[in-house]
Amino acid sequence: MRLAALVVAILLPLGVIFAVLSSFQSNFVFPVASVRTARMPSDARPLDVTAADGQTMLRGLHFAPEAGSRNSRLILGFGGNGWNAIDTAQALRQLYRNDHVVAFFYRGYPPSGGSPSSDALLADAPIVYDAAVKAAGVDQVIAVGFSIGTGVSASLATQRKLAGIVLVTPFDSLERVAADHLPWVPMGPLFRHEIDAASALAKVTAPTAIIAAANDEMIWTRRTDALRAVAKNVVLDQTISGVGHNDIYLHPAFRKAMLEARQKISEFR
Repeated sequence: MRLAALVVAILLPLGVIFAVLSSFQSNFVFPVASVRTARMPSDARPLDVTAADGQTMLRGLHFAPEAGSRNSRLILGFGGNGWNAIDTAQALRQLYRNDHVVAFFYRGYPPSGGSPSSDALLADAPIVYDAAVKAAGVDQVIAVGFSIGTGVSASLATQRKLAGIVLVTPFDSLERVAADHLPWVPMGPLFRHEIDAASALAKVTAPTAIIAAANDEMIWTRRTDALRAVAKNVVLDQTISGVGHNDIYLHPAFRKAMLEARQKISEFR
């Protein structure tokens, strides 16, 4: 009886902890409440599309190239889990003014409807691609993913033809990213939002650019290295020194790397 009571005393608190982690992990993986709101830019065209569930509306925006631009491509952005689509699109617009730029709010991120999940992000990506291509009238598409968006971009590249992909602070597996930070939690049975970017990227032959942060405190170097190991046709692989997961975008080397990635993808044969 004493042994049974001891086992219960040990397992019960662990069970409660695991139940809480399983129940509330969506709020950590998709911190929708902390994403800043932004007003639709006056020079952007709103886009609406029905999500993969056939019911939910997704809201996006489209920036057209500057007047007189030639050989424009479509830059399709997939932001981080704490980003809104307007910030994603505007950041890309500043880099690629001669291209079409499109980004959508992930499912569950207002004004898009529904609830966020990894399955939703991956399922909606091809639909977003189709809507973006139709809006831009361009079939040369470069997917640019940031953080969690790198997994979405890699998955999309297995379902739609891409001219290239740019992966900024990428990872091999979202479950392994979580396990790095919570090594005492058995992620396998608990983690409900896996994005296996490495398995997807291993199937991709489109030219690929990888841009990492040397001091990334969120996605550790080994997670990016594991993705590098399976990547094919890598046209750029750059790690920016002295920056972390969130301040990489402020470093001058980041802009240079992004422009070089676009150029090398365009030159790939």
